[in-house]
Amino acid sequence: MGVNFVENINMSVRTLSANKMRSCLTMLGIIIGNSSVIAMINVGQGAQNFINKQFESLGTNVLFVLPGIQQGGPQIGTAEANTLVLADAEAIAREVPAVLAVAPEKTERLRIGWADRDTQVNVTGTTPIYTSVRNASVARGRFFNELEVQSNHRVAVLGNETASVLFGNRDPLGEKIRIRNLSFQVIGVMAEKGSSMGTNQDEIVFVPIKVMAAQLTGKGGSLTSPTVQSISVSARSPETISAAQYQITNLLRLRHGIKKGENDFTVRSQQDLLKTANLVTGMLVIFLAATSGISLVVGGIGIMNIMLVSVTERTHEIGLRKAIGATGTDVMVQFTTEAIILSVAGGSLGIAIAVAGTLVLATLTPLEAVISPVAIILAVGMSGAIGLGFGVIPARSAARLEPIVALRS
Repeated sequence: MGVNFVENINMSVRTLSANKMRSCLTMLGIIIGNSSVIAMINVGQGAQNFINKQFESLGTNVLFVLPGIQQGGPQIGTAEANTLVLADAEAIAREVPAVLAVAPEKTERLRIGWADRDTQVNVTGTTPIYTSVRNASVARGRFFNELEVQSNHRVAVLGNETASVLFGNRDPLGEKIRIRNLSFQVIGVMAEKGSSMGTNQDEIVFVPIKVMAAQLTGKGGSLTSPTVQSISVSARSPETISAAQYQITNLLRLRHGIKKGENDFTVRSQQDLLKTANLVTGMLVIFLAATSGISLVVGGIGIMNIMLVSVTERTHEIGLRKAIGATGTDVMVQFTTEAIILSVAGGSLGIAIAVAGTLVLATLTPLEAVISPVAIILAVGMSGAIGLGFGVIPARSAARLEPIVALRS
């Protein structure tokens, strides 16, 4: 007596519904495994998108020239070696044809104040072209100009958060702030930018680079060509980035008198840094997803164990069905169907939990909510495969029972 597909489904649902608690506990491993795998992939893609936006906020087609040999990925603007000077940046802008703009930077964390308020922020000495190279914009007022740089004017442009901490709702333009007991006139406030490369870009003050070197830090180089901590370089187009990197390297080797041996500087492209960061996050996501996938296997073993118990409990039922005409294939399909239903139901609940968890995480962290269709399809496929794979053994065991032996049991 053959049993059609719909009857098989209905019979499986009735059987599983008769033991609700056991069915729910059997699905638990699949639920946890599916939700973990999908959540890890979603979080990983969200993290990669977040990293991409962080690098985009640094500017487009950007190269970073840093002093010394950077071993583990450079921290932009924080290198300690004194092998780059302002004249190097000027030479790159003047002599490298693949370069569009150059912005040297010299940064130190200093205490600044206004009236009875003070705070500690990153004070960055740079040039007017900084806003173009690093994709920054001024929300109020203006950035300092080349005349103010060359004339050593004590002017300052505040980061959005710095302006709020010092002045609250008051307009800071025209006010005088203190940096190392020197007075600087506020001429602008930057637009909000957020964090990038582990640095809050709104907790900052920009001043002319020569004022920074001569009056605030006084470290290295000369008054006309002070040392810098980094040089941000904007290539003319994405296609000229490699050429710019090569030309900058050759120029600086010539300027620094390096004929043999290692460079005393590092030139990194934005894409190099992005690839490294994406590689790290990608490997981490794969590791976490694989670890989470172990619970799927455990869930499959749980389904197999419960189905084997079910075969033992339903021996009499199996014998009766075979006695009235059911074939071994009918019995095998019945038990396999039950296992697949448990897996798919657990997988569906796991997907719902993972999606909800991703949305909650997006509201509590800077990561955006990324729901990966590939992860969902993969999880559903794995759930069905696990139900089929781990359901076959108990199903075959049931199908092999002899009717007379089963009825006597």
